[in-house]
Amino acid sequence: MNVSKKEVEHVTTLARLALTEEEKTLYTEQFNVILEYIHRLNELKLDDIEPTTHVQQLKNVLREDQARNSEKELLKKVLEEAPDKEKGYFLVPPVIE
Repeated sequence: MNVSKKEVEHVTTLARLALTEEEKTLYTEQFNVILEYIHRLNELKLDDIEPTTHVQQLKNVLREDQARNSEKELLKKVLEEAPDKEKGYFLVPPVIE
């Protein structure tokens, strides 16, 4: 299966691209090389090969989650330094009047 220059022009129109004639010719050739490669891959005999998702059997090393109150303590310290605060929130001047 080959891609024609007309098909490349159609795709460039859909993508709203402006290509020169040289670029259209180049992309037509490149598409055909890619399609030939895919065709060669499809011809491989893979019946005896087991599908894999990972080549190496690596696992993530994760630590256990631990609940901490550090965020509440940090918020309390930050709010103590704020010039204006109310009910746990910063008060700032209005941006839009």
